[in-house]
Amino acid sequence: MLKLDHLTVIAPTLVEGVSHVRDCLDVDVPFGARHEYMGTYNHRLQLGDGVYLEIVAVDPGGVKPERPRWFGLDDPEKIREDWTEGRRLRGWVASTEDIRSVVSSPSRRAIFGDEVALPPGNPSFAFSIPEDGSLPLDGAAPSIIDRRGAPEAMKQIPDLGARLLSFTLEHPDTSIIKTLYRELAVDRPPSVVPGPKIRYRAQIETPTGVKELT
Repeated sequence: MLKLDHLTVIAPTLVEGVSHVRDCLDVDVPFGARHEYMGTYNHRLQLGDGVYLEIVAVDPGGVKPERPRWFGLDDPEKIREDWTEGRRLRGWVASTEDIRSVVSSPSRRAIFGDEVALPPGNPSFAFSIPEDGSLPLDGAAPSIIDRRGAPEAMKQIPDLGARLLSFTLEHPDTSIIKTLYRELAVDRPPSVVPGPKIRYRAQIETPTGVKELT
């Protein structure tokens, strides 16, 4: 079974990502970590029930990895195009205890990519990344993480009182995506509704009221 792990705002720059979330939620999301093995960095915020929000971008001070980065971040033109269109909450990550079973078949690898052990040399988790680094099904399918029996230490992620109430995906072919989620046995997947393009919306309760993150 896959479980909703975290939502991802994929930003052209981290400053823009943090500013966007502040505008949507009236919350300043604290800095998280640098991913030296991916040349990216993030800010993170708890959303309750073991789910969190990640704002991720290319780290301009980082080193470009030997393989494509995750979350499509090697394609800045597409990242900027999506950002300009208001598609900023751009994807999500699902956790599993057996990533190999998720990506074992050729059809699944065509969607999710290969299992990549990270950090290289001394891996503590595995992540599914397509060969070109793009988002699975342009973000309609989750990226997959396997923490190898060591669940995310939520106490290390700031809790500012934000709580996820609902998570919705607009998609032009709802039947295909709903079928995929059922086949993956996803716990708490996004609700899928018709829409002209892939677009996520999250209703989040904050200390200043219910807000929408897009």
